[in-house]
Amino acid sequence: MNIILAILITGLTGIAAQVLLLRELLVSFRGNELTIGIMLANWVILEALGVFVVGKYADRLKSREGLFMLLQAIFSLSFIAAIYLARTFKGMLGVEFGESLGLGMIFFASFLVMLIPAFTHGALFSLSCSISSNIGRIYAWETIGTIIGALATTYLFIPLFHPFQIAVLLWILSSVACLGLIWKMSSRVLRYLWLLLIMLILGIFLSGNMGYLQRLSIAKQWSGVKVVGYRNSTYGNIVAAEREEQATFFYNGVPLITTPYPDITFVQELGNLPLLFHGGPQDILVAGAGAGGLISQILKYPIRQLDYVELDPELISMLKNYPSALIQDELREPRVSIKNEDARFFIKNTKSRYDLVLVGLSNPSDLNTNRFFTQEFFGLAKERLKPGGILAFWLPGSLAYIGAELRDLNACILNALKASYAYVRIIPGDYNIYLASDSVELLKVSSGLIQQRMVGYGVKPGILLPTYLDYRLDKKKLEWFEGSLKSGTGKVNQDSSPYAVFAMLLFWNKQFSPGITKYMAALGRVDLKIIFFVLALVTIALYRKARGEKFTLTYSIATSGFLGMLVSLVLIFSFQVSFGYLYHKIGLLISIFMAGIGLGSLIMARAATRLNNKIKLFIGLEIALILYAFILAAIVTSVSWQAQLVYALLFFSCGLLMGLEFTLASAIYPAGEAKAGSSAGSLYAADLAGGWLAGIVGGVVLLPVLGLFNSCMVIVLFKLSSLTLLFRKRGRSPFS
Repeated sequence: MNIILAILITGLTGIAAQVLLLRELLVSFRGNELTIGIMLANWVILEALGVFVVGKYADRLKSREGLFMLLQAIFSLSFIAAIYLARTFKGMLGVEFGESLGLGMIFFASFLVMLIPAFTHGALFSLSCSISSNIGRIYAWETIGTIIGALATTYLFIPLFHPFQIAVLLWILSSVACLGLIWKMSSRVLRYLWLLLIMLILGIFLSGNMGYLQRLSIAKQWSGVKVVGYRNSTYGNIVAAEREEQATFFYNGVPLITTPYPDITFVQELGNLPLLFHGGPQDILVAGAGAGGLISQILKYPIRQLDYVELDPELISMLKNYPSALIQDELREPRVSIKNEDARFFIKNTKSRYDLVLVGLSNPSDLNTNRFFTQEFFGLAKERLKPGGILAFWLPGSLAYIGAELRDLNACILNALKASYAYVRIIPGDYNIYLASDSVELLKVSSGLIQQRMVGYGVKPGILLPTYLDYRLDKKKLEWFEGSLKSGTGKVNQDSSPYAVFAMLLFWNKQFSPGITKYMAALGRVDLKIIFFVLALVTIALYRKARGEKFTLTYSIATSGFLGMLVSLVLIFSFQVSFGYLYHKIGLLISIFMAGIGLGSLIMARAATRLNNKIKLFIGLEIALILYAFILAAIVTSVSWQAQLVYALLFFSCGLLMGLEFTLASAIYPAGEAKAGSSAGSLYAADLAGGWLAGIVGGVVLLPVLGLFNSCMVIVLFKLSSLTLLFRKRGRSPFS
């Protein structure tokens, strides 16, 4: 029971450390989803390295309990140091906080920040298996700890404590959990020293010294500006930073709102032109990023109602508390109704109808934001528009040169827009304003008519003077822009095929990591036939050269790790599309997935000793996972199947199959109980390595380029590869 409690806490502290470090690094890397994939992959591969390296020698150690406690202490201390380093490494490198980093620097920085905590956490798993000699049971209890840790981090730790307090609290939990192991050891002095250590850590937690470390690290992270507001919400990190007389609100490190002097050109164009093109809007919906200028521009007109949808209530709370006359007037205006919901979920379920739907959200650089730039979303918005209503949004642009990446980004979204609306009007520039409607009147609006409407409303023109309007609406600029897009991609940005995410990542890389852009562009040409051909060659090569059941089992677990990670990405993205970004429910679904793994592990741990032909059951589980991938492909691409209960069942059944298979593999693995640490090292490292591969290519290439259905078919191909090796008969092995 002592080791069970210790590994339960290890699972809890591991997921908490992973989530917190991802959040901290995300701020430093300015919120780009590609960086999340890199960070997650680094954590997974470092943990796999710890599992493998320590697992290789764990069974030879005399004092495994002592090493376990030492590694727990190293993990806890390194986690505190990693939080500090995640916030301050840019300053150490002489990089301004607002500067973006190339992918190479992102990879190495996140690797170094996570190195010790991820490695030691993986090593703790191998040591636990070696102490217990029951891999399945340890795997199950660590999974249960991970479930508890994920829920506690989301609903308890983050809302109540800052990261350094959380780190010390986890250290206390780890130390208390190790008391049982300490009491098994003969040294009485060591027991008292360990109790003294727990009291010392508890004293640090209660003393408030962690507050000093929190303030110091924030000051170094945001050097050059004065931080006047800092909050960690369930959804992200929010910072209000002042420089001179200007304040900027950052969300996960990305500047979102500037006050009291916003980007005048941007807010006056996006806040005025869509209304002036309509001519008489009464009811308006603003989806995200409206405060700080856009809303104030819209309120100059005699509108009846403005629904402002912003996901994170903590952002609205911070905006309301900040002493900015501009923002205070916007949010206190009686005509403004604030909705703290996912904007797509709101648009899908509201019964209100609008004259104008304005998407203020930034570019589709991730799968979540992309949901507001797809053919399906454009169709939803159309259903909420009154006759003659307009949908408006913006994308990056240029009047000097449009490269292939920027061209394809605009082209795939324009293709989606044209598939939903009869008429589309583009105002090209350094950012392109898109207007779409089913009314032909949209195409008849001229700069002269806009000027007349402004006079009629009594609205001061600001920058929208006659000469400026003539410049912005110049037909030659539009013809040049449309001509540039003719050679762009013919793909349509859709929920099930989010190509704009890949195009946006290419555009981002061209700016900050131009050296790898051509390689990523080559990945964009990958299709299912190429993947099938490559995997077929790999399978043939492994079939000829693979020696023994150890390799075959390890390879099967690696492909299952790939399956688990990619299935999670597919289900999370599909769930977001269907039901909105319901953060707590997504966290709950992941917990259901982990519960499936835990239950499967516990069932197989009990049943494995009574099974006569384990390999036949293992092959059966491989076939079940292949069938699961086919079912998943059918469900996520069919609206009729999409219900929250169905997603819960899909998460749970995938976890259950993976838990059953991993535990069965550990029972079959030839090393046996005498070398449980070594067996765990090989199998768990393979599981993590497969997850690492899916994490790297899943959200960046497979889902955006191939789409949801073909991504599920990639899972099928991977599992067919491992199943082929399982059917290979060799001598008197268990596979005979």
